[in-house]
Amino acid sequence: MQLLHDPSIWLVMSFLLFVGILWKFGRSALISMLDSRIRTIQENLSTAENLRVEAQEMLAQYQRKHRDAVKDAESIIATAEKQAEDIRKKAEADLDEAIARKEKQLKERLERLEQNAKEEIRRYAANLAIEATTQIILENIDKDSDKRLVDQSLKDLSANLH
Repeated sequence: MQLLHDPSIWLVMSFLLFVGILWKFGRSALISMLDSRIRTIQENLSTAENLRVEAQEMLAQYQRKHRDAVKDAESIIATAEKQAEDIRKKAEADLDEAIARKEKQLKERLERLEQNAKEEIRRYAANLAIEATTQIILENIDKDSDKRLVDQSLKDLSANLH
């Protein structure tokens, strides 16, 4: 009987009784609470898996878009390079044409200058010849010869007029 007076025994017995009552009446509530928690965790896992799949799909879409954008950029660059090359070739052709046109203009100008110089030399030579002839005639013809030449010219003129 001494055993019944010991507080440790009563403590252990009351604890066991509490656990027994808790087990009998609280077990279903505890199990339903744990089941609910398990369902919530499973739903979270399912949602996380769906989000992961969507994220992978979006990543794949963006990777495709990136590849397409890179291809478009490469295409644009290639087109721009081709256009730049065409522009360069056209500019070279235009420059060659302009140079040829300038050369032609210069040749024509040189020819005109040469013709003008030749004409000027001819005029100068003709004037020089006229002056020299005039000088020679003035030195060689006296007044009698001059009068005879004028009379002869008048006869020739009257003969040619009738």
